[in-house]
Amino acid sequence: MGAYILRRLLLMIPTILGIMLVSFVIVQFAPGGPIERIVAQLQGTDVSATARIGGGGQGDVGGSGAGAAGGAGEGVQAKYRGAQGLDPDFIRELEQQFGFDKPPHERFLMMIVNYATFDFGRSYFRDISVIDLIIEKMPVSISLGLWMTLLSYGISIPLGIAKAMRDGSRFDTWTSAVVIVGYAIPGFLFAILLIVLFAGGSFFDLFPLRGLVSDNWESLSWPERILDYFWHLVLPITSMALGAFATTTLLTKNSFLDEIRKQYVTTARMKGLGERRVLYGHVFRNAMLIIIAGFPGAFISAFFTGSLLIETIFSLDGLGLLSFESIINRDYPVVFATLYIFSLLGLIVNLISDLTYTWVDPRIDFEAREV
Repeated sequence: MGAYILRRLLLMIPTILGIMLVSFVIVQFAPGGPIERIVAQLQGTDVSATARIGGGGQGDVGGSGAGAAGGAGEGVQAKYRGAQGLDPDFIRELEQQFGFDKPPHERFLMMIVNYATFDFGRSYFRDISVIDLIIEKMPVSISLGLWMTLLSYGISIPLGIAKAMRDGSRFDTWTSAVVIVGYAIPGFLFAILLIVLFAGGSFFDLFPLRGLVSDNWESLSWPERILDYFWHLVLPITSMALGAFATTTLLTKNSFLDEIRKQYVTTARMKGLGERRVLYGHVFRNAMLIIIAGFPGAFISAFFTGSLLIETIFSLDGLGLLSFESIINRDYPVVFATLYIFSLLGLIVNLISDLTYTWVDPRIDFEAREV
């Protein structure tokens, strides 16, 4: 197993390099950029997602650990405010501050070297380091991903088992209809419906519309803080979890049905074992193999990719919204840093999922299978 883990870890290196290289090449051909945004701001034509320029030092597109576009911030704006055109020397100065005076291959190599030591530099348009910015946004995404995954698994697994035990019954039919309809409704559309119904839209005003906590959260007692936190989570989590029920529920049902029809279950029943003992003593462990092994991937997926529109609708400032705004604003250090972190975590979680298979069922040996 140690050799298998080592091979998987070594394979992550070319995979990460490939992902970063393809993304870097695409960015080189994408129209616009941080310098164009600075020029648009000076000319009063900027329409970016967050038109903010903070202070900072010098930096490059790979996030070398120094500052970024903030170096062309308030002082540069004051110097050229009211100018009808922009001096070519000024543009060259901007290119040097952003690191665009170097050829692309040098910028890419510098970025990879820095990222290997987790040095992500500073945001171009926010006066903060990229890693601090990501850490600042993590609580929102962790809250959404964790509770959505737990809620989804907590309901889907018992429901899937119940559907497998009642396969073909009315209960199985109408619950399947509900699950599939819920899966077909987009999460953002259901979020809007919940706002209209329960967040002061046209009917009831039972839940808050924005944020994870109330404005007076600091003055609340600990029990009140916990209640306030979950009170704010009800609508966003419900919106996100609606579509997640279908996959896990049907996967659980089909996995149990597949195991129930195997010979060892028939043998256990012929020995006089009760149905409950057969189900939870024999079928459950084998049927839950694929469900348990998929938990890390499901959590990471919900953590990083499932909350962009929900975060926007409910004014939750998390990683999904940060990534979207960074792409729109051409804040390349944030874009590449989040891509690098998400890709690395995804590869690690895939390895953890495989190892989870061997933990749940020791008969599985990936190392022997590769020989």
